[in-house]
Amino acid sequence: MKKIKNPWLPLLDKGYNCFACAPTNPHGLKMEFWEDGDEVVCYWHPSPDYEGWLGTLHGGIQSTLIDEIGGWWVGRKLQTAAMTTNLNVKFRKLVPSSPEATLELRCRLKEQKRAFAVMEVTLSVEGEVCTSAELTYYCFPKEKALTDFYFCPFELEE
Repeated sequence: MKKIKNPWLPLLDKGYNCFACAPTNPHGLKMEFWEDGDEVVCYWHPSPDYEGWLGTLHGGIQSTLIDEIGGWWVGRKLQTAAMTTNLNVKFRKLVPSSPEATLELRCRLKEQKRAFAVMEVTLSVEGEVCTSAELTYYCFPKEKALTDFYFCPFELEE
């Protein structure tokens, strides 16, 4: 498993401040990603700052984590920008908001039809799937990604 470099770091001075993955956003999630074969993986430690109910991670934060890993999957595996067109989340079990918990998110391709990528994501705690989702992304042509969305290649660290 190899870490995926954050391709947006050179854009920090241009305003890159993504709530999910910018390392400098003081209120953000500061997500990082790894490539594991055909999957993209994220290990993330929650915080009570993102609680919905006592000791429980807010469902909107879970959905954000899931949506973001899907975007990184497209960026790394298809090397283009994309936008979410559908996000279907199933909350199965409560997810702790304790920093001692380690959440593991895994994203894999389910199918690709023309410009649409359909992915499956699981969010697990201690090996138990707590939340699952199916996401559909519209993938922009690579030329448009470069010119309109500041797309930078998603590369692996050495």
